[in-house]
Amino acid sequence: MGDKPSRYLLIESQGNWAGPNAGRFLGDASALAKSGHQVSVFLVQDGVFAAVNDSVPEIATLAELGATVWADDFSTAQRALPARSLSPHVKLVGMDSVAKLLMSDGCRAVWH
Repeated sequence: MGDKPSRYLLIESQGNWAGPNAGRFLGDASALAKSGHQVSVFLVQDGVFAAVNDSVPEIATLAELGATVWADDFSTAQRALPARSLSPHVKLVGMDSVAKLLMSDGCRAVWH
């Protein structure tokens, strides 16, 4: 890895109720951002529930650290979560945005 910051895409598919690992995964994203890495978090499937308002404080922390937080537009629609119910720190995106980042040079992806 060397001294050069890496680009990370962390994909969270589990809901808040799935146990402490969901929160730890977002904590790992924060640790990477604090270390100077470029971090994007993509909330998909039941992971989109973390994007609702301020239900998960790690989302605001990630935004403060300069990380990008995305929620899957399809998953939010399937769970009847309107855009107005999401945290202001979260952007709704489609899979095309995720695929573009995933295919970029030096991107490391981790799925939870």
